[in-house]
Amino acid sequence: MRSALAPGVWFLRAFSRDSWFRGFILLLTFFIYTCYHMSRKPISVVKSRLHQNCSELIKPINDSHSLNDTTWCDWAPFDKNNYKELLGAVDNAFLVAYAIGMFISGIFGERLPLRYYLSAGMLLSGLFTSLFGLGYFWNIHMLWYFVLIQICNGLVQTTGWPSVVTCVGNWFGKGKRGLIMGIWNSHTSVGNILGSLIAGIWVNEQWGLSFVVPGIITAAMGVITFLFLIEYPEDVDCTPPQHHTSDGLEENQHNPEDLGSGPYTNKESSLETPARCSKEPSAQPAAISFLGALRIPGVVEFSLCLLFAKLVSYTFLYWLPLYIFNVAHFNAKQAGDLSTLFDVGGIMGGIMAGLISDYTNGRATTCCIMLILAAPMMFLYNFIGQSGIINSIVMLIICGALVNGPYALITTAVSADLGTHQSLKGNAKALSTVTAIIDGTGSIGAALGPLLAGLISPTGWNNVFYMLISADILACLVRVLGVHTWALVGVNVLSCQARTREVQIVGREGLWNMRTAAFHSEPLSSHE
Repeated sequence: MRSALAPGVWFLRAFSRDSWFRGFILLLTFFIYTCYHMSRKPISVVKSRLHQNCSELIKPINDSHSLNDTTWCDWAPFDKNNYKELLGAVDNAFLVAYAIGMFISGIFGERLPLRYYLSAGMLLSGLFTSLFGLGYFWNIHMLWYFVLIQICNGLVQTTGWPSVVTCVGNWFGKGKRGLIMGIWNSHTSVGNILGSLIAGIWVNEQWGLSFVVPGIITAAMGVITFLFLIEYPEDVDCTPPQHHTSDGLEENQHNPEDLGSGPYTNKESSLETPARCSKEPSAQPAAISFLGALRIPGVVEFSLCLLFAKLVSYTFLYWLPLYIFNVAHFNAKQAGDLSTLFDVGGIMGGIMAGLISDYTNGRATTCCIMLILAAPMMFLYNFIGQSGIINSIVMLIICGALVNGPYALITTAVSADLGTHQSLKGNAKALSTVTAIIDGTGSIGAALGPLLAGLISPTGWNNVFYMLISADILACLVRVLGVHTWALVGVNVLSCQARTREVQIVGREGLWNMRTAAFHSEPLSSHE
């Protein structure tokens, strides 16, 4: 007689081998991109340390600055009155390089093994993040050094997003993609939180460690990625996901928002059978071209929507600690810690957006509703958010959820839906390029946001928030116009498909009569 299984063993047996591998890949890619974002966050925390009010600090006994020097505690070259413009230049060196590199990165990601590509990217990202912090220990005060390091870091960071989305897309089908990727995408906010907390430990003392420590962690994660990442389920004899149902076309004709298929896709693609369990190299499809990816319905509209949504999100990412430091008058560490609540809200918003979009089968509608609600919430946060610590906490969480929810949904579930669109006829090679196009366009907004904030903030923080609210409204308008346009296209194509089927039926049933009548018909007049 067998004894009862231990609860732990019963739990292990409750999941299939495929489920364990999928869970492992989801967790591994979660940690990978957590490290990417963790290494980006320290600069926003350290900004308030590079330029601060020295009159409120006690001057060290061994300090070599003169008694009348009011910038003795600042770090040159950020000790001048134009420090906001210089800090904005450092931010944009990273973000512009990231935006440009993202369009190229997806092309490389489809043609190189993801394990090598991600591992090299994480090692280099860890190196450049550490080099920025080593500028403190090497006593470097030249602006070009920090700008150059940020450019290099921005380029190598582009290896991350297309690769992890492609890997997760290879392992998970469309069924609950919104919820799964909504939970998974919390790595962005978790990375921001960890980056803020780690940077806050050393920001008031040796701020160089605020960069060196995250850099070392990121490089170590690159080694783990090289050892354990599995790109395809077939590589370990797991069953690949089925991205589309056999009746996908008919099912989605009633919902033009569904990005996996639609009335304007080729019907033949909906009859594609799922991939077999064993991967055959001879049957691998060719990678899609850049222009080919742009022709996928929804790619351009969601890319432009993300441009404005990411403009808002990244302005908060890079300038929120400084805003809290200047307006609420917290010290650098407290401002950095409080800013993490925006990312806590981002985690909730990403999960909520994914869950709602799965339930309603409407990614675009979910994005638009959250964007509409975000505009008044940002307005309220600017005017009442600093009136008390409770108000600040509540408003930061709400704003984080509404701002990052659409951003998270577009960069994950929407990108994966479009990258496995039925018009591609099962060619999953497009996933990396589509992801890169969408996130690359969004990164243009990510570069513009902090740049505009640096230029506008000297005129007052109110104007910065007006700019953010305007961008939020534009993101919603772009998406609404996109849905309307493709709905019209879908109706026209459905009409064409119906007429084509009529002609085919008439052709099959009356072919002989048509041929016979041809001998007796009169020539068509020129105007017919």
